[in-house]
Amino acid sequence: MSLRLWIQASRPKTLTAAAAPVLMGVALAVFRDSFAPLPALAALVGALLIQVGTNFANDYYDFVRGGDDADRVGPTRVTQAGLIAPLAVRRAALLTFAAAVVLGIYLVAVGGRPILVIGILSVLAGWAYTGGPFPLAYNGLGDVFVLIFFGPVAVAGTYWVQALEMRPELLLAGFGIGALNTAILAANNLRDLESDRRAGKRTLPVLLGRGAGRIEYTALVAIAFLTVPVGVRVYGWSVLSLACLLALPPVVAALRLLLTSEDAKALVPALPLTARAAGMYGLFFAVGLMLGRLW
Repeated sequence: MSLRLWIQASRPKTLTAAAAPVLMGVALAVFRDSFAPLPALAALVGALLIQVGTNFANDYYDFVRGGDDADRVGPTRVTQAGLIAPLAVRRAALLTFAAAVVLGIYLVAVGGRPILVIGILSVLAGWAYTGGPFPLAYNGLGDVFVLIFFGPVAVAGTYWVQALEMRPELLLAGFGIGALNTAILAANNLRDLESDRRAGKRTLPVLLGRGAGRIEYTALVAIAFLTVPVGVRVYGWSVLSLACLLALPPVVAALRLLLTSEDAKALVPALPLTARAAGMYGLFFAVGLMLGRLW
């Protein structure tokens, strides 16, 4: 089976959602003189494995639950398109989560019980996003999952395995990137509003309407780009961390699309634009903060 198909199934454009909060946690550890390279690298690889496992599980369960049908708009899903057998995708999800668990053993050895709890909850939540008897994404809880696990949990967990301490600033940084990562999902939900409604997938736009989805996206973006100036003011982050504001152009372009169109095909670029913004946000924050520490 083609490696290209498995790379496609892993949804590489979404992996910024996993990498960005880890980079921010690493940068905060550098800024506070607590950087530990091996735990930092393990945290990054672990986060990427959980993201890929979640993507595989999402591909499989959206197909079997009817969320991905022949009328679906957006990037090709390998299960729905018949490119990879459903059971093979399900098996890949299980193996990827298993790899994350194996790597997590090292992180638990470093970080102790808090990392054990975070690891177990992260893997379970990744599977329960579209799988299990109460799939989060089908019951209006997908946004909460992304906000928490791809925000404060990822930033604080990455910092913890290096410094073995918690700081309030981790929650601020976490909610910033978590909000922008949730905006990726919000863009996806606005694009898929009609197909989600047909499949019984109760996302925020399905439950409350397109207007509510647009308000959510706008609010999440505002939160993301306000947290860093607050961190500079309250926690003494380097002003160079404001380089994350360079991520505004792609998210503004996505916002313009989401506010002016209801056509699913026209909204397709909004998701990759937002994902690109999340990656730029995490990277530029991290580089700026670390340069500020050296400077």
